[in-house]
Amino acid sequence: MSQMLVGIDMSLRSHHVHFMHGEGHTLADFSVSNDTEGADTLIHKLLKTAEKNQCENIKIGLEATDQYSWHIAHYLKSELKGYEPSFQSTVYMLNARKVSRFKKGYDTLPKNDRIDAWVIADHLRFGRLPHEMQETLQYDALRRLTRTRFHLMHEIARNKTYMMNQVFLKFSGLRQDNPFSNTFGATSVAVIEELDPETIAEMPVEELIEFLQEKGKNRFAEPEEIAKYLQKLARNSYRLDKMMADPINLSLSVILSTIRHIESQIKRLDQEIDRMMKGITQTLTSVKGIGPVYAAGLLAEIGDIKRFDDHHALAKYAGLVWTQYQSGEFEAENTSRMRTGNKYLRYYLVQAADAIRKYDTEYKAFYQKKYNEVTRHQHKRALVLTARKLVHLVHSLLRTNQLYMPQERSE
Repeated sequence: MSQMLVGIDMSLRSHHVHFMHGEGHTLADFSVSNDTEGADTLIHKLLKTAEKNQCENIKIGLEATDQYSWHIAHYLKSELKGYEPSFQSTVYMLNARKVSRFKKGYDTLPKNDRIDAWVIADHLRFGRLPHEMQETLQYDALRRLTRTRFHLMHEIARNKTYMMNQVFLKFSGLRQDNPFSNTFGATSVAVIEELDPETIAEMPVEELIEFLQEKGKNRFAEPEEIAKYLQKLARNSYRLDKMMADPINLSLSVILSTIRHIESQIKRLDQEIDRMMKGITQTLTSVKGIGPVYAAGLLAEIGDIKRFDDHHALAKYAGLVWTQYQSGEFEAENTSRMRTGNKYLRYYLVQAADAIRKYDTEYKAFYQKKYNEVTRHQHKRALVLTARKLVHLVHSLLRTNQLYMPQERSE
């Protein structure tokens, strides 16, 4: 059965398309607009060219660029179904990095849309392709929410880092050694917003204790110790020039307001994610620590678990694999994690692993073991390795659809 290979290089306003015969020669090369009219033109030319060249098997390749590829990929897959069994069509979402590396095998190729479409078609001809694209609208819809949440969480982290730089200018001692367990907790934020080092240093300790108890809702076991230590930090802190005080306070107020607003939007996302998850059958939430949000993040990125032959393939997809350096009889013991993979899936695996280790004795022991093995970057290393261990469990639960039964450890 003759093949026709279709490479599509996408952009905001148009797509460049290359038709290639299975034997490698060009059948057509053209551009279409990035809308339904352009997609219909593409389908018409595709079917006409396939019929003329007696190609019954059509492979379509697009780079997985998330926004530009989504509409055209689903449109082609849906519309071409109506022409079966005369033509068998398959749509592949190709990893952009792999396509780029494939292109490097050709030393003299320039960079333009026409060449990029040809490279995608040639990539299809050589094979070693991912699983064909499936219609998974339920997961796609969930992915919109979990990826938006991912970006907002990172935006909060960026704002908190910037805020702490402002805190150092206002109250250097508090930035260096905050006596509160949570820098962004209610009491700590109240101190940052409403007080300054000079005021704290001159306050009667009883008044400061009352302030802390009010803001902390009487939750501090030793408020007097905290108040005295806070005054010590205040006395040793730099004094901010009056000309700088108002701008710094306004800056802190704006950043805190932004953080609070983003947090409120994340709550909205979490509520919708929770609602959607109630309609999805899964057993990931049987693991204590994996709630609806983390389960949604994992499911949205993994999709159909049958795409992955084993947990090693899933780990590679998540970017939780390590390089190997071996030559002759030498093999390096210390290797780095490969900087590839699905960053969203990796994020939710790491977040879930961090939550699970607080409840599950097996994962807690594994984390602690990895933590004690090194003296640098202990938490980060142990957490990533725990996430890799979690991949095996996630793959198993999704494959079997069975509830998780934690192993009891004897003390």
